[in-house]
Amino acid sequence: MTTGLHPGEAPQDPRPTGNQTLPRQERIGPGTPHSDNRTRSSVITARAAATFDPVGRSVATARSFVRDTLQGWGFADIVDDAVVLTSELVTNAVIHAGTSADVLCLRSDDGVRIEVADRYPEREIPLQGSPVNMGSPDREGGRGLQLCAALAGRWGVEYTPTQKQVWFQLELPHRAVGTRSAGPSLPADLLPLADGRVRVAVIQIDRAGSIAAWNEDSEELFGYAPESVIGKPLTDLAAWPHTPGTSTGIVEALQLSRWEGSYGIRGANGRVTAVYASHLRVRDTDGEPSTVCLLVRDHERAVLQTPLRGSSSDSTSSSDGPNTDPFEVFIGSPAPDDLDGLLQRTVERARDMLDADSAFLLLATDDETELEVRASTGLPSARQRFARVPVEAGPGRYGSARMPAVHDDLSAVPGAVPLLSGTGMRSVVTVPLKVEGRLTGSLGVAAESPGRYTNEEALRLQFAADRIALAVESARLGELERLRRGSLSFLVEASDLLAGTLDRDQTLALMAQMTVPTLATWCAVYTIADQASDPYLSYVLHEDEDRIDGLKALLSKISPPDPVPTPGARVWSAPAEAAHQAALRTSMRSLGLNAPTTTVSSGIGTTLATAAAVGGETVVLPLVARNRVIGMLTLGKPTDEHFRQEILELAEDLSRRAALALDNARLYSERTAISQSLQRSLLPPELPEIDGVEVEVIYRAAGEGNEVGGDFYDLFPIRDGAYGFAIGDVCGTGPEAAAVTGLARHALRLLAREGFGGPAVLERLNSAILDEGARSRFLTLLYGELWPQEDGSAVLKVVCAGHPLPLRLRQDGTVEPAAEPQPLLGVLEDLELYEQTITLDPGDVLLCVTDGVTERREGTRMLGDDGLTDVLKTCTGLTAGAVAARIMRAVERFASDAPSDDMAILAMRVPGLQKN
Repeated sequence: MTTGLHPGEAPQDPRPTGNQTLPRQERIGPGTPHSDNRTRSSVITARAAATFDPVGRSVATARSFVRDTLQGWGFADIVDDAVVLTSELVTNAVIHAGTSADVLCLRSDDGVRIEVADRYPEREIPLQGSPVNMGSPDREGGRGLQLCAALAGRWGVEYTPTQKQVWFQLELPHRAVGTRSAGPSLPADLLPLADGRVRVAVIQIDRAGSIAAWNEDSEELFGYAPESVIGKPLTDLAAWPHTPGTSTGIVEALQLSRWEGSYGIRGANGRVTAVYASHLRVRDTDGEPSTVCLLVRDHERAVLQTPLRGSSSDSTSSSDGPNTDPFEVFIGSPAPDDLDGLLQRTVERARDMLDADSAFLLLATDDETELEVRASTGLPSARQRFARVPVEAGPGRYGSARMPAVHDDLSAVPGAVPLLSGTGMRSVVTVPLKVEGRLTGSLGVAAESPGRYTNEEALRLQFAADRIALAVESARLGELERLRRGSLSFLVEASDLLAGTLDRDQTLALMAQMTVPTLATWCAVYTIADQASDPYLSYVLHEDEDRIDGLKALLSKISPPDPVPTPGARVWSAPAEAAHQAALRTSMRSLGLNAPTTTVSSGIGTTLATAAAVGGETVVLPLVARNRVIGMLTLGKPTDEHFRQEILELAEDLSRRAALALDNARLYSERTAISQSLQRSLLPPELPEIDGVEVEVIYRAAGEGNEVGGDFYDLFPIRDGAYGFAIGDVCGTGPEAAAVTGLARHALRLLAREGFGGPAVLERLNSAILDEGARSRFLTLLYGELWPQEDGSAVLKVVCAGHPLPLRLRQDGTVEPAAEPQPLLGVLEDLELYEQTITLDPGDVLLCVTDGVTERREGTRMLGDDGLTDVLKTCTGLTAGAVAARIMRAVERFASDAPSDDMAILAMRVPGLQKN
């Protein structure tokens, strides 16, 4: 869809001119069609145009486009007729004609003209002078012209060779000049109450949702200087009454052409100011859209609130007609399409109906044991929202939930209506909301003076409650269904994220980031190392990063919650009490007073903003895994806010998943640490320095987290002037191969230092491997003894038992095997091995590798002995370290995949003259 809106501009007529234009048909009232030769004498003050693709959803999009356009122009009286006509005409275009539809809205001083064009001009239309037969109203198509004739003051059809256009004009109802709506004159004591100076905050929000303008009243109401908020998203300040997966969010509201309603703004002091707002979407001369937000304090909403359609007087007087819906009589039209809006409209109408100072509505939980505050007016709604009250028994019970009740003076029965405690309300009438005999909620109105209400008012309120109970329950069930679908999606995503890591710290971070801000304003995770350890504060997160340090300092100075394994959320009051005490100390110190002694250290430095951030309801959920409490998940709200029951149930489900993920991460970390410690014990200590011989080793174990595999190496002194060296490969990889590795390396050292020669050492090692029985593994081994000589050469005696042959690189660049192959170990009981003696001249290199190097593969290609030889030929004149590094680089570059086998490289070089 493409759109264009140009306020205050006369549009260019998009229709072709000249000979292409065919006669236009027009209806004026119920008369017969005739040629319309008039010109548009009215001044066009604004236009809006859009094109809709030939798909079914375009009809709904066109309706929304026309509705938003006319409401934005202030023509709410004719919106319904315009939407009905547009819907029919666009349906004809995109569904029946199968072409795109062009919709053009023109505003003038005497009405609105809407034109709908399609690109199927061959469709039949009435011709001049012919009998008008627009078909049966029961037909699938063809009703658009009938509706135009019935609803529009003027309408017509015109077409060209490329398109057909139907237009209609709706006249505005007669109003007194300059008057859009008005109310009767009232005595001064009946006027809405406002402060001495009404302040209207004017905030402009740009396309990206950031604050672009902030007036003086905004600074006075919320405490922020313009330079501190301009450029920040409005969502950083707005406390939007919105549950994930339900209702309209602030981002969506800022995109609407008009929006009106209540929410909160977090001030510089950390407290939430309830405001009533009116949003208007505009654009500048360059076409850049923005939203202008007018805000007043909620109790001054009469300054901005648009009067509701329909009579707000005695609702029973309008219910006598046979076609009147009792629900709409009470709620008004149009009825809100979301639960929060419906509940808020309900309490406002109930308050007005009984001329009350406040009203409230509570919804019952599924088991009807508690009532949850969902809407109120004239009360501190932010403090009470989602607070829960028992229905039947216990202290603070809600004593009048199931039957209508009138309280003449609440001071005589304190606690009868817990919601009103401390609000100054004296008289109250409450009635139940029931559906098929089941309690679904409670509606009440209250006044500041005693004795205001009688049974007659209770009956009127009960009559109204019976009208809206079914609609409220239907909307509540719809919200619960959306919330449960959103919860299921949330838990699926959370499970995927938690299953994707075995790192403990990352798991803690994910737990907190998934709850803030979706479920709570702030979160803290406590962990318990073992049964004898106290809970430890491991992670803290707040939706405002500037509050994290203060919150962490506060929580670290108070005792952690008790690790109770009982499932479910329990209230924890310590953070709110500690924050209040710390804020009190800070305030008294700023006034130069002596602060009272408290359990909270004066070094916390908690600001008033931090105190407000944690001053609401705080709950603790145990993290239980494998029948043990391994920690606690703590969720909190800012001052005067509560959790709704569905959010706590979702948090409980999340805590079970998070506990298992955290315990898995702990077990993995412990076992990894143990494995790595054992593996490091199998590696030889630092290599000895040998006078006259350079030695370099590179070792890579296959498999994630493995430091030792089936390949091994060693270099150790045997006696004065003699050194033993070995490089071997146990069949297989992983812990089983590493166990044989440890046996072989330690046996070699022990036997060599006992004075056994190379063949004897390997024969005894072969017997030890065979003694392992089912745990034994084949072993290839190159073992040798090294004697550096005074003339700069080195003598080696080697035994190559089934291992890749060592390669000797001479000074002239030739490469040759330095030993002969013999049987591997761990297969035969009786071995006859022999040793071979070689001499390394100055500059010679002896290269020993395991088969993970020579068997490196890329598809069907393998590096092999020949490839290794070719690489070694390029290493003439290099040090032992450079030779080993070049061999490893060649192996890594030979294939793109990660190595699947362990690799070990042992390079020994007798220093000589370097070649240029």
